Amino acid sequence: MDKILQVQNLTKTFKGFKLDNVSFSMEKGYIMGFIGPNGAGKSTTIKLIMNLLKKDAGEALVFGLDHIRHEKEIKNRVGFVYDENYYYEELTPKEMGRIIAPLYKNWDDKAFSHYIRRFELPLDKKIKDLSKGMKMKFSLAIALSHNAELLIMDEPTSGLDPIVRNELLDILTDISRGDDKGVFFSTHITSDLDKVADCITFIHEGRIVFSSAKDDILENYCLVKGARGLVRDEDRGNFIGIKENQFGFEGLAQDRKKLRRMYGENIVIEKPTLEDIMLYFTRRNQNA
Repeated sequence: MDKILQVQNLTKTFKGFKLDNVSFSMEKGYIMGFIGPNGAGKSTTIKLIMNLLKKDAGEALVFGLDHIRHEKEIKNRVGFVYDENYYYEELTPKEMGRIIAPLYKNWDDKAFSHYIRRFELPLDKKIKDLSKGMKMKFSLAIALSHNAELLIMDEPTSGLDPIVRNELLDILTDISRGDDKGVFFSTHITSDLDKVADCITFIHEGRIVFSSAKDDILENYCLVKGARGLVRDEDRGNFIGIKENQFGFEGLAQDRKKLRRMYGENIVIEKPTLEDIMLYFTRRNQNA
């Protein structure tokens, strides 16, 4: 399938932080979750892709086009949804739509009206008086009204109540069902991605830990639970991380067959969530 986004060895150095040779790619028709703790490099990566920051090295291709040489064309085909609102707060959604429309060559007034109705947005209420959920829906309506082929979303569900979050996730699922669009969803709320993501890219301390299909990731890792003291010091290398308390231990591992041979029925093996995996990678060997 066609790659809608390709990042290769993207590098940017700041004082105290380095985005270090970041590489991943995604195909059309998919939702990619971009996960990592706060400060891991998610927003920096997005800004580099969209040429909002100057890279030190590497390349980014969007729709197969270089993100610098073809910046204007790319931004006409990309929709942004951020956790903060960047519109004129004193204007209404209707007025803001009229200002934004001339900026995009593929703007569709009928589509804009459709999404305003679908998202139940008040056309004549000032943007500053909209709830955070409504502002997020308005950003999404703008993105969809210029026929964006790639949605880039930076923490879009942060601070939203569960009902609005689920509604937004349903909308994203509908968008990605076609073969011609993609959604790049950056978040630290991994439970949202458990529901909708097709693939996951995990970044930690400026480096990519893995980038793969979500189902493969959840199948490749396992949670292991057992009695305290069961795991000897020399066996800890079989785990990505272990937490221990007075009742027992829990650890994240990959080779479930080996662990079953080692510990037999003395352990319980469960399927992890994305949050489990992220926490163990970011807090290796931290005792609870």
